[in-house]
Amino acid sequence: MQTTFPCAVPEIPVTDMAAALEYYKERLGFNIDWGGGESDISGVSRGHCRLFLTDPSFRGSRHSWVAVTWLNLNSKAEVDDQHREWHARGAKITSTPDSKPWKLYEFCVADLDENVFRVFYDFSRG
Repeated sequence: MQTTFPCAVPEIPVTDMAAALEYYKERLGFNIDWGGGESDISGVSRGHCRLFLTDPSFRGSRHSWVAVTWLNLNSKAEVDDQHREWHARGAKITSTPDSKPWKLYEFCVADLDENVFRVFYDFSRG
């Protein structure tokens, strides 16, 4: 029996693949691993984080949704550093780093289709 899972790879819905890939590369610092502007599915990565971007032709009859992806960093300093980097790149920051009552230090950034990355450090453990 499998007792551990590999890293999950979220499927992120996008409306314009070429524009989404440019945003993920230029604003969020991801690498384009495969696919491209003419593709209906593309893979991007940054470090151990992998994502699949899919456009309406790939999703077919499935309705669009907004994806929320949580990125668990190792310290408040790493959260602050990531916020500074994405802010400097012109990413769409939707909230600034803040300590939340649920014991996470976090901020949020959105892509062109309003998909959200919640970047956080769990300070209840440290």
